Amino acid sequence: MESRDGRTLISIGFASIAILFLLYARLGDSEITPDAIPAMERLGLAFYAMFLLALGAIAYGFYQYHKKTAYETGSGILAVIARVTWNKKSRRIFAATSIGYGIFFALTSGILVYQPDVVFSKHYGVIVPSAQLAPCCGDVGYVPKFILYLTDHVGFQVIPINLVLQIAVSYMVGLNAAIAANAFSILKKSSGVGSVAAATGLFIACPTCAGTFLSLFVSSGALALTLAITQIQTILIGLTIPLLVLTPVIMAKKIKGSGWSCKIES
Repeated sequence: MESRDGRTLISIGFASIAILFLLYARLGDSEITPDAIPAMERLGLAFYAMFLLALGAIAYGFYQYHKKTAYETGSGILAVIARVTWNKKSRRIFAATSIGYGIFFALTSGILVYQPDVVFSKHYGVIVPSAQLAPCCGDVGYVPKFILYLTDHVGFQVIPINLVLQIAVSYMVGLNAAIAANAFSILKKSSGVGSVAAATGLFIACPTCAGTFLSLFVSSGALALTLAITQIQTILIGLTIPLLVLTPVIMAKKIKGSGWSCKIES
């Protein structure tokens, strides 16, 4: 395996995250005394430092793998996907879609918290702005929580497993949008059916937009409806992750079958 393949970094990153989740949850299950809280907070800080390093390794590994695959001479499905998305247009679409969907996801999953009817400094007795760790206790992947109070009404509540899910889904949404946008211009030259397939891929690229937009218009008092929408969105995410993975493969096969070819110049 070449040193710049990227797959080694990806594997190490995911393995590190899994080990971090298991180890911290195991430590959090032990009896916590008031004297042990400062030590748990330091452990939580170390957890997030290693967690961010692992996420960085995964991101850089995917970049390396994407670049290597784009410049390879093979004609496989992954090579087609890499070449179609290895251009400035695709990068802009990918970045805009991933960031936009990430913001929506953060709003509906509770990572980004906006409560106009609650004053954080009064209700929770915190200093604004400030940050704190909630080192204990919870299930695997749900601890430690990182809480950031930006203003009296806006804050962030970072749960490790939710952050991983947000990054993974946002990445796949951006990838689907980038491929679909390019597929429009490539496949419309061969058949109208291809354009329909690209449009379908672009629609699938936002699997939980319906639940997201609904939740944004639900009043803070309608707790039952809000919880129901959140549960529906979770189900939608679970059902559409396979679609987010399969749709690029389907579109790449159609692009390959249309006779399209693109050589990336070094």
